[in-house]
Amino acid sequence: MASMRDIKRRKDSIQSTQQITKAMKLVSTVKLQRARSRAENARPYFDKMYETIQSILAKSERLDHTFLTGSGSERKAAIVVTSNRGLAGGYNNNVTRLIVDSGWRKEDVDIYGVGRKGVEALARRDYYIVSDDSEVMNAPSFADAAAIGEKVLDAFAAGEIGEIYLAYTKFKNTVVHVPTLIRLLPVDVEEKQEAGKQTKSETLMNYEPGPEEALDLLIPKYINSTIFGAFIEAAASENGARMQAMDAATSNAEEMISTLSLVYNRVRQGAITQELTEIISGAEALNG
Repeated sequence: MASMRDIKRRKDSIQSTQQITKAMKLVSTVKLQRARSRAENARPYFDKMYETIQSILAKSERLDHTFLTGSGSERKAAIVVTSNRGLAGGYNNNVTRLIVDSGWRKEDVDIYGVGRKGVEALARRDYYIVSDDSEVMNAPSFADAAAIGEKVLDAFAAGEIGEIYLAYTKFKNTVVHVPTLIRLLPVDVEEKQEAGKQTKSETLMNYEPGPEEALDLLIPKYINSTIFGAFIEAAASENGARMQAMDAATSNAEEMISTLSLVYNRVRQGAITQELTEIISGAEALNG
């Protein structure tokens, strides 16, 4: 059994760690409140943008456009949104698993990383990292999303990639965060037809100057808006995941401290009992 000094040293170490996890939980809670408010306020805009694009595409079924049919390349681009820091439970790993478990061949995937943890994890698995924009997650802005969107759209237009995907964590509430992988381009035909059924009774659209020009203008805005929305959702999810992880770590530390306190008291009582026994035995020996 460990000595009293070793037990006390370990207990002090865990208490110091517990103070750190408590502080990190408080910081994450404050950041979560801001990030959640931002995500909830921005979500109606992104939802409406998605509905608008789907409505246009649903009424343009015969339109032969690269954004609908693809560029013909078998390569895929994946924008992977994770965090720059750890201590967030399985948050980062859950996003990278979306890519690893997708069934895609590594040789056919170009990774556009946003978040150092995701970039490092995929690089270790020998995925090709086209760009690393990890600094974006320190303070994500629409300009950052537009810059990344421009890069993938240029590659798509040049025929270097045939599909564009976005992997991020969707924020549901404080405790529920859903790893999500969506295809941005080309637009899924089934989704397009379903949208057409839903909007069949709505007012017909007139395109000026035409649907092709409208798509050339709106699709990049749609891509950029969706990427920015993913940044906001990911920021809220990251802080929520870190708050949960730090809360669990604090609780575990409390249990370990309680256990060590019991062990310490037991060892201390044993030492006292042994000392008393030795004193009594010595006294009896002197009297005898």
